[in-house]
Amino acid sequence: MLFHVTMDVAIPHDLDAGERVDVLAREKAYSRDLQAQGKWIHLWRVVGRYSNVSIFDVESSDEMHGILWNLPLFEYMTIRVTPLCRHPSALGVR
Repeated sequence: MLFHVTMDVAIPHDLDAGERVDVLAREKAYSRDLQAQGKWIHLWRVVGRYSNVSIFDVESSDEMHGILWNLPLFEYMTIRVTPLCRHPSALGVR
């Protein structure tokens, strides 16, 4: 199943510097692992915002939910998820 996911990040300015470094490092490692597994297939930064637009290819809505809830930055995010399906005029691009 394909999902379009927008993640807007709002890390508190008063978050402890060490905790900030730690959570960002864990987020990077988690996202890279999901990319290497072929689950997080596209990741784009939104210009001018601390935000990204991503495409996930996962087995189920439950798996998508679990991935998002386990993001280290989850508690600092506003997330919008849209399930996708193939368009009949698409050329078959993944």
